[in-house]
Amino acid sequence: MSNRLAGPLADPAADAGHPEDHPPRVGFFTDTSVCIGCKACEVACKEWNALPEDGLNFLGHSYDNTGALGASTWRHVAFVEQEAPSGRPPVDLGMPGVGTPARLDPATARTVGEDAGSGDGAAGDAGALRWLMSSDVCKHCTHAACLDVCPTGALFRTEFGTVVVQDDVCNGCGYCVSACPYGVIDIRPDNGGAFKCTMCYDRLGDGLEPACAKACPTESIQFGPLDELRERARERVATLQEAGVDTARLYGADPDDGVGGDGAFFLLLDEPEVYGLPPDPVVTTRDLPAMWRQAGLAAATIAVAVAASFLGRRR
Repeated sequence: MSNRLAGPLADPAADAGHPEDHPPRVGFFTDTSVCIGCKACEVACKEWNALPEDGLNFLGHSYDNTGALGASTWRHVAFVEQEAPSGRPPVDLGMPGVGTPARLDPATARTVGEDAGSGDGAAGDAGALRWLMSSDVCKHCTHAACLDVCPTGALFRTEFGTVVVQDDVCNGCGYCVSACPYGVIDIRPDNGGAFKCTMCYDRLGDGLEPACAKACPTESIQFGPLDELRERARERVATLQEAGVDTARLYGADPDDGVGGDGAFFLLLDEPEVYGLPPDPVVTTRDLPAMWRQAGLAAATIAVAVAASFLGRRR
């Protein structure tokens, strides 16, 4: 395989053959608890990467007009409307540099005003609804199955540890589409090529952060060295859980998960399935070595049987 699961110290760029002095692995930490669904990331992504307009599909049940990631939608903001957990009033949440202590609603993990109830806050209203919003993107897996199956080398691992598709090398076979455990990569109908987020590889080379992170007004999308982001994310989860947001959790940050950890991971406020994410993603090509060995053994067995049959007839 072209890359491997390597635990906490995984260095996919080095595994791909980049020199030891390559830049540190970078990634995205998306904190959904502060996402406001403004879609600035979607717009910035399309503008910078010159992505074609892929249809304003008014789905009829939310402000989510794109529906999912695709060949021309490399950032997708999900809107999930659900009944809010009840029974917990807002709590004080000290924030450095803020004169008045912020108050946090455990039901939504969002700050509210000082007058937001003394014991029956928004979270206590029976039948109250909340929106969970999250900006989804390619996960730039530590072990990327798309790299394993690409027959032309169109997909490659960059010196930053990210995964990029070269459109001019892609033959449109679609193997990467079925190999991706997250359903991220897609084929663009007008030219038959595969496309996905590049984490603005061209901007990284100039020392700039990706367009989506640059445009995010709430810093829901944070970009930087992956190790630093993971530490920051763990601290954020601890803060939320101490404030009563028991559902806060990290998704894709565990280097021991089925894909070796993601280069783009998330802080979620509910189960991954609620956001349209697979609960336990695995490298879809993990069994390829064993399958090839079995195929080789079967071929050798058949060859021996044919040879034995031929020799037997000659006798």
